Amino acid sequence: MSVTRAYLAQGPRVGIRPFTLEDEAEFTARARESKDLHHPWLFPPDTERAYAAYAGRLIDDPAKAGFLVCEKDSGAIAGFININNIVEGGFLCGALGYGAFAHAAGRGLMAEGLGLVVRYAFGPMGLHRLEINAQPGNTASIALARRCGFRLEGFSPDMIYIDGAWRDHERWAITAEMVRD
Repeated sequence: MSVTRAYLAQGPRVGIRPFTLEDEAEFTARARESKDLHHPWLFPPDTERAYAAYAGRLIDDPAKAGFLVCEKDSGAIAGFININNIVEGGFLCGALGYGAFAHAAGRGLMAEGLGLVVRYAFGPMGLHRLEINAQPGNTASIALARRCGFRLEGFSPDMIYIDGAWRDHERWAITAEMVRD
């Protein structure tokens, strides 16, 4: 089902690669299969048109980088990790968004994938800091941030507009020095 592409980085079980427009059929099918897992936290594109717009932004906008987390044995898309709002200059920071697909949830694939994205961001991309904003009730997202070495930095009420309302978020972050140490 998956489009075979060279990985930017790989671990024992997963590799990360950029989004392509050709990934639409598999990505949207997995998004539709995962609605119960994602709701109310996340709404990945589940139609051809929505995917084309979403992937197009990740491919064309220099302030974004999108990565597909793929199982190495089959190439199947296990999830996705995006670096949004990339700021260069003295900040060298980006905000992470991510989601596992239902067939891959709870298997540790996203932790491996997030580790690869973090190292890629701090290596070839030259970033210094990555941030995760997670709703307090999204225990899976918070557990992933914690498992991957992100530190809790604070709480922001009414921070991001999601599913028709302004939602509170915990702010998690990691820096290049934290990974090197």
